[in-house]
Amino acid sequence: MPRMTVNGRPVEFDMDPQTPLLWALRDAANLTGTKYGCGTGDCGSCMVIVDGEALRSCLVTIAEAEGRFVTTIEGLARDRSHPVQQAMVAEQAIQCGFCTPGIVMAASALLRKNAAPSKEEIETAIPNLCRCGVYPRLVRAIQRAGRVARRQERISAAPAPGISAEDAARQVPALRVPQDNEE
Repeated sequence: MPRMTVNGRPVEFDMDPQTPLLWALRDAANLTGTKYGCGTGDCGSCMVIVDGEALRSCLVTIAEAEGRFVTTIEGLARDRSHPVQQAMVAEQAIQCGFCTPGIVMAASALLRKNAAPSKEEIETAIPNLCRCGVYPRLVRAIQRAGRVARRQERISAAPAPGISAEDAARQVPALRVPQDNEE
């Protein structure tokens, strides 16, 4: 039974060792932020960080992940305070959101190695496909997240999970709470 550390916690999967890490995370660990997109490693929706490297979890078996440290979108920052998460919201680089977790994970791994990437370095390091076409905003968001990581800028765009709609609207003025008579 393959053992690894997922989001800081030791886990052991009672599954076939050739099971893709994607399915172990989603089905056994209930970490559904890691998305299934293509199953062939082309889209990047299933990107996770393994020992500091952004990897497509559909291409890594749990046997290959044994003994390694895996971080999913759920383990990046529970309160959505990671600079990439904040910058993605601030730059409006999220459309439908399906590809977002994989992009955030790839960007996080990039910024851990290079907090001031060029546009070309970002385009190389973020191979993810986005059907909504947020690429120009994505580059701006990652560069902005780098400035935040270097402490050159601050962002407070995304309210923490579990916050009431009224409190979120006070913290982020662009949000509006619908009134009872509105649908």
